[in-house]
Amino acid sequence: MAAFWENGTAVVAIPARFTVAQEAEWVHRMLEKLHRQGEQRGHKGRRRPATDSALAAHAAALSARYLGGRAVPTSVRWVSNQNSRWGSATPADGSIRLSDKLRPMPQWVIDYVLLHELAHLLVAGHNSAFWKLLEAYPDTRRAKAFLEGVSFATARGLEPGQAATPGDDQEAY
Repeated sequence: MAAFWENGTAVVAIPARFTVAQEAEWVHRMLEKLHRQGEQRGHKGRRRPATDSALAAHAAALSARYLGGRAVPTSVRWVSNQNSRWGSATPADGSIRLSDKLRPMPQWVIDYVLLHELAHLLVAGHNSAFWKLLEAYPDTRRAKAFLEGVSFATARGLEPGQAATPGDDQEAY
């Protein structure tokens, strides 16, 4: 089961096998949890950065909040030519590119990828100094797991939004 904000709307995913009573109970629970998280983290209903300029402004806000404003990109933009990466950074010129495949994903996932690339402007590799920079972001582990799940499903031919069918050796939680 999952709940997230999508363009200002709460989206709750639950197993199709739930009874009407179970659905009502779990939707209520997940919405309460989503509202609590949104209030704690300031994510509730936030609009996604749709344009490159909005994405750059969002990157500056994330850098200020989580990296002390030290990561200052020269450009941040959405790109359609990244097929094997969620994002990339070029520390030499300060540019950051995010795959447009991230656009339909929850904002906390986009924020993680953007912070990951911002951190690369400060530390090139994935060493302990790099991961230390991302410790301040509370959704790092969850976002990494989410992206691993998307990659796993995509590698098996599932499209985003396509549900697994019973017998796929998958359980819903």
